[in-house]
Amino acid sequence: MTTVFIISAPSGSGKSTLVEKVRQTVPRLDFSISYTTRAPRGNEQNGREYFFVPRQQFDDMVRRDEFLEHADVFGNCYGTAKCFLRTAEQQGRDLLLDIDVQGAAQIKQKLPEAVSVFILPPDRRTLEHRLRNRSLDAEQVIQRRLITASREIENYEKYDYILINDRLEDSVTALQSILLAERLKRSGVTPSADDRETLAMAERCRLHNVRERLQPILASFVAAVTPGAR
Repeated sequence: MTTVFIISAPSGSGKSTLVEKVRQTVPRLDFSISYTTRAPRGNEQNGREYFFVPRQQFDDMVRRDEFLEHADVFGNCYGTAKCFLRTAEQQGRDLLLDIDVQGAAQIKQKLPEAVSVFILPPDRRTLEHRLRNRSLDAEQVIQRRLITASREIENYEKYDYILINDRLEDSVTALQSILLAERLKRSGVTPSADDRETLAMAERCRLHNVRERLQPILASFVAAVTPGAR
């Protein structure tokens, strides 16, 4: 049975890097490449990071009901094609979706059994630093992304797991553990000693187990948008 994993995060949280790392190490894991109407950035290539398509083609796909989910983000459209899920099911593989909170909500409505992971930066200052270091966006876009991040983070309680991306190596290990733990639980196989360690690491990322760590992160975003805050 195919397990669908939803990965969401504010722009600049390191989601793409984490996803790329686990795709290299977790077997039997397909990745859904999203369709978008925006232009490529930096060294992005069509069919690798995204399928870059004209707006007319995207709208035609919407009319033909070819998307599991689709959304308008900053004036550009993004969508997850149904064909990736069909292929994963036919081949007995799991499917990883890298989508925003709008898309995640749509997927959970259609596939309530999907496993969702929300990736957070350690704080707002770190997120802003990462956005600036990418050198991909103008100042106006960076500020807009920070405002959007504050709104997206408010949705954290809708996710099964929360991963705070502070140190890349630790975050990769944690995300791997979540994916493998969910497979173990759904397989019905008696876990080995190593499996139990994987299950324990994943459990530490469960929403109810990270609430205390989340408070200063959430506060850093609230303070930045509160009038008079410093």
